[in-house]
Amino acid sequence: MTIKTVGPWQCLDSKVVYDNPWISVHHENVITPGNTAGIYGVVHFKGTAVGVLPIDDEGNTWLVKQTRYTLGGESIEIPEGGAAPGEKTIDCARRELKEEVGLEATDIRYLMTLHLSNSVTDEAADIFVAKGLTEGAVAHEASEDITVLKLSFKSALAMVMNGEITDAISVAAIQRLALTEGLNEI
Repeated sequence: MTIKTVGPWQCLDSKVVYDNPWISVHHENVITPGNTAGIYGVVHFKGTAVGVLPIDDEGNTWLVKQTRYTLGGESIEIPEGGAAPGEKTIDCARRELKEEVGLEATDIRYLMTLHLSNSVTDEAADIFVAKGLTEGAVAHEASEDITVLKLSFKSALAMVMNGEITDAISVAAIQRLALTEGLNEI
């Protein structure tokens, strides 16, 4: 038997208990760092989450409000999507920007990478900032019930601070940009 080690953890075996085009769920028998037998459930994401924070020359941003099935309600977020395996995340950011809020950017740059819910998933997110914006038409997917919100970055930051925006990718992107570009006045 081959034992996979991850730091002080030892994985004795792993079995896929669920699989679809986006995720697989693994049940693993492990030896914990305390040298006791245990189990671990791991959700593996096949793609990479992508978020893009658009900022125009007047300091406005575009957010999306949509129903998130898993939350049982609405969420306010920066434009987000998923890059398929092998797809460049910057290309996905450009696509999501166009599809969700109808924008094209002449300047798009990497902001950060996050690991989301890393106690049970390996999901990672690449986040970008888009500037040099041109407005066009949106192209929502059939599964999206998006309302586009154009507001000042200052207002978006206030929404993060008062708990109206709770999506982790959006919170991190807005706070990071506020800190790195001095946009933290609310």
